[in-house]
Amino acid sequence: MSEKVPGNGGSKRLFYGVLNPVERSNEVLFGLIMVMTFTNSLSTTEAGRADVRSMLIGAVGCNLAWGIIDAVMYFMSSMAERKLSERTVHRVRTADDVEAAREIVAEALPGIIVPALSSEDLERIRRHLASLPDDEVRARPTTRDVISALGVFLLVFLCTFPVVFPFIVMTNALAAVKVSNAIATALLFLAGYTLGRHSGHPVRLALAMVAIGLILVALASALGG
Repeated sequence: MSEKVPGNGGSKRLFYGVLNPVERSNEVLFGLIMVMTFTNSLSTTEAGRADVRSMLIGAVGCNLAWGIIDAVMYFMSSMAERKLSERTVHRVRTADDVEAAREIVAEALPGIIVPALSSEDLERIRRHLASLPDDEVRARPTTRDVISALGVFLLVFLCTFPVVFPFIVMTNALAAVKVSNAIATALLFLAGYTLGRHSGHPVRLALAMVAIGLILVALASALGG
């Protein structure tokens, strides 16, 4: 995908292009689970403003920290994949013969695709890899990697605020927890629905996302998370 997209929607298309639907949904799910373990830890019958304030600080701080950690891990994973691709190209170029190089190409491709490829297809890929400039093959960070990592951070961190907002504007802790959980559930449904649009089953995946999210929050809370 080109990073230069004409028109006012360029930045939006760039952001959605660097993270695929599964990655976006995973990051939203992760961020919501983290913040919900804090919001549901309040003792609603005894919580005062000091308790709410401590919870808010903990929730925002935790998602800030994990947003940074998740972004760094995403960046490192991306670089590891680039290094693996660089090594694959090097193996193809230094193979003992053409047939061995084709086998290396086949090993690097998804198993579901390989049976559909002929020897001519593998040879075409081999020649393409052999002809790539060294500068293009070398593993190094790109603008796409940085923007993707930033997108991961923002998805995890920004999920915090809609969920904690009721605690900022409402004085009744019990009511705030109910509204907060309703918002979090709606966001889980929206994330699942958005993902499901790519598979043809949006409502089914939306309900599954809600169920999985609530189960994981309950499990994390039960384990002291």
